[in-house]
Amino acid sequence: MNNEELKQRTKAFALRVIRMSEALPKKMTADVLGRQIVRSATSVAANYRSACRAKSRADFVAKMGLEEEEADESCLWLELITESGLLPPEKTSALHAEAGELTAIAVASIRTARTVRPTPHSAIRTPQFPPSASDHSALRNPHSAIPK
Repeated sequence: MNNEELKQRTKAFALRVIRMSEALPKKMTADVLGRQIVRSATSVAANYRSACRAKSRADFVAKMGLEEEEADESCLWLELITESGLLPPEKTSALHAEAGELTAIAVASIRTARTVRPTPHSAIRTPQFPPSASDHSALRNPHSAIPK
């Protein structure tokens, strides 16, 4: 899955949660839980978009950490909505599964970003200036540098 596809997926998750929150009963607890789930689900999408614009690897890891927290928090609010009886499990199970998958994707992305290391500077061959005497002969006669 590429960045654009995951942007769309996190946005779709947020929209699905917004629609679900509109289906909650008009009760005080439903209002509180509905506001919380909408905040966390929309933050999943916003934090992923922010991570895509990270200025460094450390910035990316930090922003993905926020996305992970919000996705996991969304799981909690969905569990509370279901377990409190505000909505039946069949109305929340797909969203709960998606929140879990988004959490797992964030964790995997963070692990990858932390373990992939850039090429160390010692492995990069830099040209020597001024050129050595053997390099001068190759410059005068380019064919002398070709092995026979």
